[in-house]
Amino acid sequence: MKTLLKWVRKHYTKVVSSIAFYPAIIAVFFLLLSIFMLQVDFSDAGKQFKQQLSWLSLKDASTARSILTTVAGGIISLTVFSFSMVMIVLNQAASQMSNRILSSMIENRFQQIVLGFYIGTIVYSLFLLSTIRDISSGIYVPAISIYLLILLTIVDIFLFIYFLDYVTQTVKFETVISRVQQQTLAAMKKHFCPETSASTKDSQGHFITLPANESGYYQGFNKEKLSDLAESRKLRFHILPSKGTYLVKGTDFINVYGNAELTDELRKDIYLSVDFFSGQPIDQNPEYGFRQLSEVAIKALSPGINDPATAVLSINALTDLFAYRLHNCLSDVIRNEQEDILIRQLVPTFKELFEDCMFPIWAYGKDDRYIRDALLHMLHQLKQLDRNGQHANLLNSFHIRLTDAREDK
Repeated sequence: MKTLLKWVRKHYTKVVSSIAFYPAIIAVFFLLLSIFMLQVDFSDAGKQFKQQLSWLSLKDASTARSILTTVAGGIISLTVFSFSMVMIVLNQAASQMSNRILSSMIENRFQQIVLGFYIGTIVYSLFLLSTIRDISSGIYVPAISIYLLILLTIVDIFLFIYFLDYVTQTVKFETVISRVQQQTLAAMKKHFCPETSASTKDSQGHFITLPANESGYYQGFNKEKLSDLAESRKLRFHILPSKGTYLVKGTDFINVYGNAELTDELRKDIYLSVDFFSGQPIDQNPEYGFRQLSEVAIKALSPGINDPATAVLSINALTDLFAYRLHNCLSDVIRNEQEDILIRQLVPTFKELFEDCMFPIWAYGKDDRYIRDALLHMLHQLKQLDRNGQHANLLNSFHIRLTDAREDK
């Protein structure tokens, strides 16, 4: 059961963010809707309703079949055309921006809902097609259901018109960058807390280092489960790598403090509480959003792309994110109600994150005056927001580097 729960937790993000998740749910809903409408159509109330409104009575089975096959074929063509456009947009974003941002585009809910509505309409029409009977009275031709299908088809057409405009907006670089920025900011507000200057001491006493039980990207842990293990077994955990670090099986992963015997069952419970999988889910690790925007800027400054305007858009987005990160961070310790430390994790500092993101951009764009001015504008604003001067040394040193480069030019 525990293994199943870990599998669900591990694959939850991948399943929910899949382009097929919402379409599958919507298609099932349309299938249930078709069953319900058939029950209404063939009920006594439905038959009486169709007799009272003669224009709702489709007594010709061949006409009903023609309507259903035409709608199904038309919506299939609409679906193929619409999502061929999506694939073109994704390919363009991957080639000119970064492969990592594709996940934010695939997770777009509106695209998934439109696809689900198209597929649901097809499922609805095909299911109705199998229920038509050649009877002269026309009672077993589901007229009400077919007229509802015509209404759904009209909705599909209007969705298609809006979808065309939506895709043209989605392909814009500023839209993609803004989406990553908003996702990252939302994730920080969810996971981060106000940063304090108080430091916590390292755990003391005897400890045993557990190695990574598999190779992969460490993506975090189940806070509730690992905290319960720590309290129930009188243990303390110190997770050595930061989130997003790639670990090879057998390398040092977690220090376990305490006197409890590390049985095979306890080791298994610890490993079941941590997640290793590929990908960059921003909602679980906001730092992925910083790095994705940095990658977009670097790719835009490459000789093959040479698009400094896009790089400036990424720098502006990073400015907003770093402004929030100045005074907020992910807590490096997790405590119980008695304020005892249960879990310690490695959290990159503002300096480390800033250098990882901004120094590569500087290395690629230091010869471009447009980029230097954007970076100077970024530093000017961050200095204003860093009122207590906590990161003054970092910002000033980077500012001197930018100023010296501008004077050299």
